[in-house]
Amino acid sequence: MRGQETLVKAGTTLILGAGAVVILLPLIYMLGTALKSKAQVRQNLLNPIPMTHVHVEVAGKREPLYEVELDGQTMQMALIKNAPGGMGKFVDPAKPEEIIELRRNQQTPVRVLDIHWRNFEEALTIVPFDRYLLNTLIVTFAGMVGMLFSCSLVAYGFSRFRAPGLNLLFLLLLSTIMLPRQVRLIPLYVIFQKIGWIDTLLPLIVPLFFANAFDVFLLRQFFMTISLEQDEAAQIDGANSLQRLLYIILPQSRAAVVTVAIFHFLYAWNDFYEPLIFLHSRHNWTMAVGLQQFNGLYAVNTHLIMAASVVMVLPPILLFFFSQRIFMQGVVISGSKG
Repeated sequence: MRGQETLVKAGTTLILGAGAVVILLPLIYMLGTALKSKAQVRQNLLNPIPMTHVHVEVAGKREPLYEVELDGQTMQMALIKNAPGGMGKFVDPAKPEEIIELRRNQQTPVRVLDIHWRNFEEALTIVPFDRYLLNTLIVTFAGMVGMLFSCSLVAYGFSRFRAPGLNLLFLLLLSTIMLPRQVRLIPLYVIFQKIGWIDTLLPLIVPLFFANAFDVFLLRQFFMTISLEQDEAAQIDGANSLQRLLYIILPQSRAAVVTVAIFHFLYAWNDFYEPLIFLHSRHNWTMAVGLQQFNGLYAVNTHLIMAASVVMVLPPILLFFFSQRIFMQGVVISGSKG
């Protein structure tokens, strides 16, 4: 029995490890390509390690260096000329007058690690990514403030207040989750155009001050795990509803608040659809729109595109890495009570 359990655990660990490798492969490839030069990308696109072929100077010319097997010994020689039949003419850089003809495919190129950190600087200065980053930060954090403010109030009302039809109203709110964004896009665009908000950041920020069903649901579920006795005790002490929310509910809901904040950060940071529709001027673009346009303009510069992509994905990865414990706690507890 114990042997079977060990076997199951080992199999599960192996499967999860294989899945993790598969998931990490695109990230590794992106990071490796971002550190390559344009020539390195062309030489070996699939190898994620930024290696470059070593060249040495022979008779005033730079020639590629190879490790060759000669008389049972391994030595480094330069390829000075390709010969017919897959052969090549090699010389010892110290003795260039002695030419040896060997098969090229049987020799090993001498490669060294060659990291190009300047790709990030070049990628971020070709187009105004600093402006795109500022716009994205404004949209993300201003919207996060509005989302936390409005969703906390609505979730508090649904979790603590009792009134006829309140459950029906909550179900009506949840039903909006099934409404695709594309359905409300045209009415929203017309409204924002009438009030002069098109090509500004306001359409991406102001709607978040009116709550959304998903975050309200998560917060409500968490609030309902907090005992009503604490509210009643605070009410006896003279605390009103807003004070009970601020001093009783929210301090105990740190995990849930952080969870919905992370969800919003990921949504706003990666959102491409709505910024593309509402933002027309280049100086108003967010990172997602700017990266897409950068990809279209510099498609041949794969290393620069990958460098910009690394900058794009790095903040969400760091955010989740440093807050994963609170995030997982919030997700588990928010779904534990209906």
